Amino acid sequence: MVEVESIEVRELFSVEERLYLYDLNINSDKRVLVNQGGTSSGKTYSIMQVLFELGYEEPNSIITVVGQDIPNLKVGAYRDAKTIMSNNDLVTEFYPTINEGERIIKCKNGSIIEFKSYADAQDAKSGKRDYLFVNEANGISYEIYWQLAIRTRKKIFIDYNPTSRFWCHDELIGREGVELIVSYHKGNRFLSDEEHERIESIADPELKRVYARGKTGKIEGLVLTNWDIVDAMPPEHEWKMSCFGLDFGFVNDETALERVVLAHGELWIDELIYSTGLTNPDIAIRAKEQGVSSQQQIIADCAEPKSIRELQAAGLWVTPSTKGNDSIVAGLDILKRYRLHVTRRSQGLISNLRAYKWGKDKDGNNTNKPEDKNNHGIDAIRYVGLAKLAEHREVRGVRRRN
Repeated sequence: MVEVESIEVRELFSVEERLYLYDLNINSDKRVLVNQGGTSSGKTYSIMQVLFELGYEEPNSIITVVGQDIPNLKVGAYRDAKTIMSNNDLVTEFYPTINEGERIIKCKNGSIIEFKSYADAQDAKSGKRDYLFVNEANGISYEIYWQLAIRTRKKIFIDYNPTSRFWCHDELIGREGVELIVSYHKGNRFLSDEEHERIESIADPELKRVYARGKTGKIEGLVLTNWDIVDAMPPEHEWKMSCFGLDFGFVNDETALERVVLAHGELWIDELIYSTGLTNPDIAIRAKEQGVSSQQQIIADCAEPKSIRELQAAGLWVTPSTKGNDSIVAGLDILKRYRLHVTRRSQGLISNLRAYKWGKDKDGNNTNKPEDKNNHGIDAIRYVGLAKLAEHREVRGVRRRN
């Protein structure tokens, strides 16, 4: 037992500093609190306030905040935690220590809040805790969640944007001891009028249902549905083909670099770059930092010959993609032959796959051409499909859902 300093317990957060979500989560008698919400509903921030309060009220508590990976935690729950500390003198007084290297926040009474990610279910078996917060749970496998949950002594908090059904709907919601809390941006009084208006201006009705109303969606008209999320790529000795696809962006559009591997008759995809504002030298540096060598082929958007030449000059093996009147649909048809396994860290591509839809005609019917948005990661893998898989016939494990 850690020897702790005695402190007078009082609420860390005044009524003015918290949303209704704080009270719903901290006052519930359920073991599992599932927070389903649209964008900017305040769910993550409110849960972090609850965790600070619980650690403060209950000495020597171990509180674990889990995300799909550390980069996502840093821009999500961990960032919210640091914002809460900077905005509240009481929190800073009683949580005076942050270990940035290990991402641990320590309370004077011996409680800690740790921010972690786990590679797989085996990794998640390490350690026990009093409270668990699974941030953006649809980016984490049920196997990892289960291992964490059985090692959690008290309460579990979960949050996510409900882009589609996943294990939380199938394994938790509706079960005994589980409470579902649905929220959306209009309940967040801390947003500006401009932020509310931006969210309300989402034109696509299915995206608006998910992100503006917090309702579970299955976005209709998705182009690719033959995919799932995996924790890792297969061992390299099992690869039958490996190639990179590159779609150029710059200021407003993302540059996407995706590795495509053929193994066991299925495609495995790992994202190396998905970012705006990258120059060609930036792309070359980041690709090399990710282990791309001059012996590994990159198929890049043929509409950017100057960029291709600059990357070639930087020592990368870059060749132009195939394009034609039907190349988009032809490339997508190739990808539909395979089951696509996308690594959990490939968040740009995953967001594309969840939103890439067929276009509509003036009567609202789907056309045979996809919308020209939410597609940078998909374009990158499509280039590889056209260049490397057009004649390939080793296909297994496809489940067609269209």
